[in-house]
Amino acid sequence: MKITIGSDHGAVELKEEVKKVLAEFEGVEVKDVGTFGTDSVDYPDIAEKVCADVTSGQSDRGIVLCGTGIGISIAANKINGIRCALCHDVFSAKKSREHNDANVLAMGGRVIGFGPASEIVRAWMTTDFEGGRHERRVNKIMALEKK
Repeated sequence: MKITIGSDHGAVELKEEVKKVLAEFEGVEVKDVGTFGTDSVDYPDIAEKVCADVTSGQSDRGIVLCGTGIGISIAANKINGIRCALCHDVFSAKKSREHNDANVLAMGGRVIGFGPASEIVRAWMTTDFEGGRHERRVNKIMALEKK
């Protein structure tokens, strides 16, 4: 599985911790699209880079991070083909995969600690989409992009 990850300056430290968690998974390849320091950058630019990899098929999923996770998740969800879930607990992370087939995870570096973030990433990475009635709903979500 290929994962593209990116953050703005407000979540660089969290991004590095998330990359350590992703390294626990055998066969997971991680591409980091930045940012790599604490100089201010615009989170929509980071969301666009991560989501471009997901929508083009270069990556299977993406992880986006900013100070709160809010702005970058909004930006990510503006991109056709993206179902980005802002998660700050394990339950939401699991449900975002089971029910929504979320292909991008968002978290906030100033909102969540490394321990909870690690557990969220583990849950999100190991939870599969249930399909069934949820597939019908995901198809309806994706159809909204065409309206």
